[in-house]
Amino acid sequence: MASKDTIQKTVIVTLLLCIVCSIVVSAASVSLKPMQEANKQIDFNRNILQAAGLFEEGVSVEEQFKQVETRVIDLRTGKFTDDVDPLAYDQRKAAKDPSLSKSLDKKEDIAGIKRQEFYSEVYLVTDNGGLSKLILPIRGYGLWSTLYGFIALESDLQTVVGIGYYEHGETPGLGGEVDNPSWKALWPGKLVYDASGDVGLNVIKGQVSDNTPLAEYTIDGLSGATLTTNGVDNMIKYWLGEQGFAGFIENLKSGEA
Repeated sequence: MASKDTIQKTVIVTLLLCIVCSIVVSAASVSLKPMQEANKQIDFNRNILQAAGLFEEGVSVEEQFKQVETRVIDLRTGKFTDDVDPLAYDQRKAAKDPSLSKSLDKKEDIAGIKRQEFYSEVYLVTDNGGLSKLILPIRGYGLWSTLYGFIALESDLQTVVGIGYYEHGETPGLGGEVDNPSWKALWPGKLVYDASGDVGLNVIKGQVSDNTPLAEYTIDGLSGATLTTNGVDNMIKYWLGEQGFAGFIENLKSGEA
């Protein structure tokens, strides 16, 4: 009998301990969530600053990000809109919501995103009242994952300032070289649109040399990562093309955004 009581007590104590531990873990998760979300936003903003060549070590991201204005545009019209609050807008969720996005067929979906949201955030840096830099969110499928990042343009809306990815699942040492500072250093100064207004900027298999045709539009591919290279090339063409931000960029140039 004593042995049976001991087993029962052990089971009860174990269950109570599990319940207490679950409560503690749940409480910690809930209490830490605001801090985790804040850190996630700080990292997101840091990546915007880095793509635009504005990030300074030793200075708080919050302080540096004050120079960046977040706006929302309607991709269908290529114009700014006040219908969506940029502070409350979740662009990823919107892309999955049939009421806030559209389905893409395979022919037009060269970036492999399946759905495109109607509204997009854009990030502007101004200087003396005029546009200094424009930072645009981009995403597309590589080899194993969707790559999420930003591309920044100079005030001429033609010259690349920089590019960076803040989330992806590509293979380290291969497609993961999108994070390599040496590769990202190839982008500044490259041109986006050709003489006909089409996206001329492209990422090729191999390396760009002095003899490469239209070298001013061309970026070295990622060695040993052909599919990731193609993915980056496709998402650049998609998001800077008519399906993406081209209409907005044209409106911004003409002062009609």
